[in-house]
Amino acid sequence: MAVSLQTKYPLRPITNIPRSYRPSLLRVRVTCSVTTIKPQPNREKLVVEQHIVKPPLSNNHTLQSTKPQPKREKLVVEQRLASPPLSNDPTLKSTWTHRLWVAAGCTTLFVSLAKSVIGGFDSHLWLEPALAGYAGYILADLGSGVYHWAIDNYGDESTPVVGSQIEAFQGHHKWPWTITRRQFANNLHALAQVITFTVLPLDLAFNDPVFHGFVCTFALCIMFSQQFHAWAHGTKSKLPPLVVALQDMGLLVSRRQHAEHHRAPYNNNYCIVSGAWNNVLDESKVFEALEMVFYFQLGVRPRSWSEPNSDWTEETEISNNQA
Repeated sequence: MAVSLQTKYPLRPITNIPRSYRPSLLRVRVTCSVTTIKPQPNREKLVVEQHIVKPPLSNNHTLQSTKPQPKREKLVVEQRLASPPLSNDPTLKSTWTHRLWVAAGCTTLFVSLAKSVIGGFDSHLWLEPALAGYAGYILADLGSGVYHWAIDNYGDESTPVVGSQIEAFQGHHKWPWTITRRQFANNLHALAQVITFTVLPLDLAFNDPVFHGFVCTFALCIMFSQQFHAWAHGTKSKLPPLVVALQDMGLLVSRRQHAEHHRAPYNNNYCIVSGAWNNVLDESKVFEALEMVFYFQLGVRPRSWSEPNSDWTEETEISNNQA
């Protein structure tokens, strides 16, 4: 960029500049200051101010630019600071409210189971309630996969009704091991609330043993799916032998199968009850097809196309915290 110079006196060669000042006639001083603006949880702003300073020249010679110099440049960089929950983090602990919700959910499940068993005895039905219960178990795994895929890929913490679960699942993907340190009632209370409000009206309205055979099994698997999920992140040596046996038989989602969900490309093995549907859904690319439909029809990209980053890692240790 050409800059015209004006001088008070005719220009003459400058020969008496000390050697230490010869490398450059202009010096730049950069002053950086860090200021916290409107402190918010896990967020701060870094403000960098840059000043350009011209030192005076010797022998009464001054240089003036016809174009005014910028007075100040301010660079604002917003940083998101995130850290994994600590083992003693209160957000991982169970509260009495959590325990009461889990108790309420278990009560509604027990009533549904009792109606199925007692109704079966009274009507001499055995096979039908059992088959209905098996169907509930199978469909619960499918339902857990569809729901897991949806909240993993769409919405955020501001999404109505399920926003808190979306935020929790995103935190889980950044620090998968924290689910093993979350206490029992803390881990289940959100689903327990859903089960309570869903199953209780069904308990009051219906007495059919076949219907309740399906409802109690389906609802139980959904409510405890987060516990099955936590066991899938545990180490074999620290899990109860019965749990390990059920995982090895394929009745509960296995550690090896669910580990694939937390590896690139992070778009498979969403089912977390038994995992029986994972191969079917992944090989048929059902979720990939749904993602393409949503993208071309609604213009919404799933998170799995661009996430996660290198922070999504797995820790193998499991805590001994109990509810």
